[in-house]
Amino acid sequence: MTLEEFFRNKPRGAKVELARKVGISKTWMSLLTSGRSVPSPELAHSLERHTNGQVRRADLRPDLFGRIV
Repeated sequence: MTLEEFFRNKPRGAKVELARKVGISKTWMSLLTSGRSVPSPELAHSLERHTNGQVRRADLRPDLFGRIV
């Protein structure tokens, strides 16, 4: 699941709340949600943890955490 999909049915303010939990600005969260920026490996891990695994770090950073085939 992408961050955009995660926030689709969330109430107003959910992006700001998650941004606060992971220690980033709401602007950075907006850039990540829109796909215009890529999170660091540490941030991808934190986002996965704070979304209870709904947004996986492998989805955020397939270049680092994707499955090796």
